[in-house]
Amino acid sequence: MPKKHPTSARKNAGALEPLRVLIAWRDGDSGTEAIQFAAWLARTTPIQVRAVTVFTRPWPTASLNKIGTKYHKWLKKESARYSAAIKKELTNAGVPKEYWDDEVSVFLDGTSETALLTQAATAFKANLVVLGSHGGAPKGKFRAGSTADAMLHSSPLPLGLTPRSVKLSKRGVTRITCAFIDLEDADSLINSAADLAELWNVPLRIVTFAPDELTEDLGRNFDLENELSHEWREHSLAFLDRIHDMVLERHPQLSITTEIGSGKGWSGAINALKWKKGDLLYVGSTPLGHFERVFVGSATNEILRHTRVPMLIKPAASR
Repeated sequence: MPKKHPTSARKNAGALEPLRVLIAWRDGDSGTEAIQFAAWLARTTPIQVRAVTVFTRPWPTASLNKIGTKYHKWLKKESARYSAAIKKELTNAGVPKEYWDDEVSVFLDGTSETALLTQAATAFKANLVVLGSHGGAPKGKFRAGSTADAMLHSSPLPLGLTPRSVKLSKRGVTRITCAFIDLEDADSLINSAADLAELWNVPLRIVTFAPDELTEDLGRNFDLENELSHEWREHSLAFLDRIHDMVLERHPQLSITTEIGSGKGWSGAINALKWKKGDLLYVGSTPLGHFERVFVGSATNEILRHTRVPMLIKPAASR
C-alpha cells in the first residue's frame, strides 16, 4: 500500500473534515508529549487544535469574591502567559498555523479539573482529547496522572494517550493496530478502526493478547491450564479469520493483518508483537449502561501500562 508523504494531510485538507483535537496542557508537566501527539496527527490528517489549561482553585467562591479584582487580573495575566507558551510549543512541534483554532489557548479555573476539561471538549466539539503521561513515568511508558486517570473513567469522548518521550514517525500514523479483549464486543470496535484506517490510507493490524498470567490462578493444574489456553487460542484464531473476512468485505482495498501476542504476563504478550514508530494503538472501553463513556477495565489498563506507542481509547457509545 503506498504511503502518504508527510505533507499529504495538508494537500488533502479540502477532502477531509479536520479532526478537532483538544490538548489538556500543563506547563512543565506532560504538555510536550500531548503537543507532539497532536503534531503527529497533523502529519496524518487535517486537524483543528486547541489547548486548554485548567487551574484548580481550592478555596470557596465566597473567599474569591473578596479579592475578585486582583484575582481576575491574575487570571488574565496567566491566560496570556499560557497562550504564548502554547503557541511556542505548537510552533516548535511543527503544527502548521492553519491547523490552529482561532482560540488556540483557553485558560479555565474551577474546582474540578475533570469537569472543566469535559466542558471545554464539549464546547470545542472535540473529536479527541489528548493527554500526556505522568512526568514520573519511565521513558517510552504511559502512566496516568490524576487527571488522565479520572478522564479514563469518566470521559464521554475518545481519549488520545501518549507515552513519555515516545519517538514518533515523521510520516505521521503509518499503521493502526486495533487490540481487543472481549470477543463479544469486538466487531463494532474493529469496524470503527477499519473506517479510520481507510480514511487515513494506512494498513490495519488486528491483534489480541494471550498473557500466561490469565491462567496462573489455576495453580499447578497444568493439564487444565494447557487445555484452556489451547481452547482460547483456537477460538481467537477462528475469530480473527472471521473478522479479517468481515473487514475485507467492507473495505476491499484495505491492507489487513491479524496477530496474537503470547508471552509471560501482559508485558511479554504485548512485546511479542513488533511495534513501529508509526503505530497508533486503537483500544475500546467498557460500556456503562445508560451512562456509556470511557471506562478502562483491568485488562485494558494492563495494555496501557505496557504499550510503547500512542493510544486512542474509544468509548463504547461512540463505536
